[in-house]
Amino acid sequence: MEYQLLNAFRGVFEGKKYLHRNANLGDHVAAFLYEDLLALDRSPKLIARIKSGRAAVNAANKTVGKRARRGDGTFGEVVPGTPVVGVAGFLVPRGQIAAVEVGAETKILAKAMMKQIERVETALIGQTAQFKRSNRNAITVAFVGINYAPQYLSFEGTREFPTDGKKYKHPIQEASEAEKRLMTVVQPHFDEFVLLKYRVSNQPPYPFEWMNEAATKLEYAAALARISKEYEARF
Repeated sequence: MEYQLLNAFRGVFEGKKYLHRNANLGDHVAAFLYEDLLALDRSPKLIARIKSGRAAVNAANKTVGKRARRGDGTFGEVVPGTPVVGVAGFLVPRGQIAAVEVGAETKILAKAMMKQIERVETALIGQTAQFKRSNRNAITVAFVGINYAPQYLSFEGTREFPTDGKKYKHPIQEASEAEKRLMTVVQPHFDEFVLLKYRVSNQPPYPFEWMNEAATKLEYAAALARISKEYEARF
């Protein structure tokens, strides 16, 4: 089975320059979680609610009547009487959400990982509280990409910043420590916490490589199965 979320994550980097300040990338990747859950077809409740128009991916920045940040990709019960709409390239429709049933957050660490690790930890843990504020039964999911490349080139406007292993650490010098921190500090706060370990140099021709593609697919597939089972149990 091809997993659309993993392909979308690869597409963030492969064949193009990655710009870390693009805030829409997390939305783009997380949205494919629901396409994969639909394709997996392990939760009759989830499938039935999608097909009946009772559940959809959130089209707004918040749940209606609840003060909570939506995260990168949220799915849940549609506000009664409001329409759902299709989006090109997706089978799961968009709509206004009354309550989050599945909430996903995406973070990508490409370089300078330890410099930003506390901010990333705080943001991820804080997002779980936002999901639960909308619905205490919400299934919370995190996707965190960690770059294991031996070198990397980042961009700030027209300026380029290559890693040198000293002032600017190579990704591989920090990846293991960042992974350990995230698994210790953040992972316990989520129902599913999926590490996406990859290698990109962010240099032409902009290749992409999974650290272990087979293991990545296996771990993601297992998470999909557990999310489907939890949806049946909670909703």
